[in-house]
Amino acid sequence: MQLNLHQTHHEIADFEGIFKYLTTTFQKGNLAGLHIFPELFLTGYPLQDLPLKKTFIDDYLAFLVDLSIWSERQLKSSSPLALLFGGLAYEFDSLGWPALIENVMYIMEPGKKLRVLYTKQLLPNYDLYEEKKYFTPGSAPKVFEFDGKSIGLLICEDIWFSHLHEIDPVEQLKEFKDCDLVVSINASPYHLGKVEMRVNRALEISQFLEAPFVYVNRVGAEDEIIFDGHTFVVDGNEVVKMAEGFKPQILSLECPEYKAPSKQNMRSYHSNNNSWMTIFSTRLSSDTMTLTPMGVAGCKEVLDAILLGIRDYCLKNGLNKFTIALSGGMDSALVLTILKLLQKSMPLELEAIFMPGFYSSSISFDLSYDLCRNLGVKLTTMPIKFIHSTIKTSYKDNFGAELNGLADENIQSRLRGALIYMRSNHMNSAVMNTSNKSEIAVGYSTIYGDSVGALSVLGDLWKSEVFELAHYINAHHGNLIPADIISRPPSAELRENQEDSQSLPPYDRLDPILEALLSSRFSAADLIKRGHNKEEVLKVYSLLTKSEYKRKQFCPIIKVKPKSFGFGHRIPISKKTL
Repeated sequence: MQLNLHQTHHEIADFEGIFKYLTTTFQKGNLAGLHIFPELFLTGYPLQDLPLKKTFIDDYLAFLVDLSIWSERQLKSSSPLALLFGGLAYEFDSLGWPALIENVMYIMEPGKKLRVLYTKQLLPNYDLYEEKKYFTPGSAPKVFEFDGKSIGLLICEDIWFSHLHEIDPVEQLKEFKDCDLVVSINASPYHLGKVEMRVNRALEISQFLEAPFVYVNRVGAEDEIIFDGHTFVVDGNEVVKMAEGFKPQILSLECPEYKAPSKQNMRSYHSNNNSWMTIFSTRLSSDTMTLTPMGVAGCKEVLDAILLGIRDYCLKNGLNKFTIALSGGMDSALVLTILKLLQKSMPLELEAIFMPGFYSSSISFDLSYDLCRNLGVKLTTMPIKFIHSTIKTSYKDNFGAELNGLADENIQSRLRGALIYMRSNHMNSAVMNTSNKSEIAVGYSTIYGDSVGALSVLGDLWKSEVFELAHYINAHHGNLIPADIISRPPSAELRENQEDSQSLPPYDRLDPILEALLSSRFSAADLIKRGHNKEEVLKVYSLLTKSEYKRKQFCPIIKVKPKSFGFGHRIPISKKTL
């Protein structure tokens, strides 16, 4: 039996585009076999409140009718052919409101109407997932027969049984019927380490059910959430075939026969390997509690994810011009460099603006100039010192006091934010945020100042990881970032001789503390017991908890870690200090 695994991406609610993809693909002939598409292929994911919106419902139901008509009248094959794909199934009350919405797997066969084959049983409701808010779970396993094979069906969270769920769909399949093949359709968001985690779970299930296991995943970016693809097939103890990550692809192969692994390669199905636990995972050494480097493979994966995130955000929101505020520092340099790398695969217009103030050093301009020369990007200098001076005079004239201290520092950042958006409005370009995760965590940024931007490129990377990614890019893409940008001490340059280390612990100590606290696995007291400096831990914890109001007003952050700020981070602003 031929397997054709469609690692696809379409914009959410692009019913016309999905219909065109299906009709075009299946007009070609010689497409017999089992064709498998991702979870919620017919709608996109995550949908948030869209399934409750009347216009969405009407358009979607009309789309299902069109699919059924096409399947009955035009889908043809001389050999066994079936399409499995994810979608929604509705039931309505007497007033026409949705009484029930299910996350289902449809089957399409030549000459037959579209029909529901299986309903997802485990609905995730943690981190960025909120499926219990919208969907009703299924309650029964499903094995269907196709081309002489018994095929067990699962949808995404169904493979990740944990204490959060009352039933185990994989156990159900084991008790229900022997399978020749197990299929899981997925809309599984990316984070660093996720591919290995999926494969390990698939191998456990394959051995437990004694059948090859097919994992089909969505690809593409939805605002800050990345779907990486990496569709694969495992058999016993090996990966038979895997699709490339971060790009659409059809993975075709002959359905493998199950090969039992040797005793030393046997895996336990009950390994507690579930997705719920990932939100408590950390990239910390268990011995030293230091941050584990991403490594070459990790840097490549994260860079690919970020490039896909920016690319899809551009395409879906009609953006092709970008204005970047350069400071001569690491973060803005890396953001501009990443956009330049993206420019190789899609047409983008890039410009950089350097906005020196009273405390900007000459080396900041020199390094910004060198970077733009390396990248072939135009650099414009637009000083803020004269506007800053005018504001200070006006403040004294009106309030009878000198503008100094933090207020004076913040107005410089806000001036830069206003000027970069002035240019953005005039050129119809987008401003990209240049903050890193360390700054966002401790509030080391000015709201409406350097925190502005349409999309955060680095907001899920700790500052130490920003440096690591910069080294990776230089090693693999031709030393684009001047070495002195990477080696100079980080500084906001908002006062005389300012350096980040005057306000924060060094990043090699700050980042592990933040990683531990954000995972919720550790308290401040835990870290102090493990040998971290008490004064540093308490200071960092205080900054983290007091900065929530800034994060609530932040732009979307491209998610590359198990626990990130943004869509999956839900902490009230108003609360007692914990």
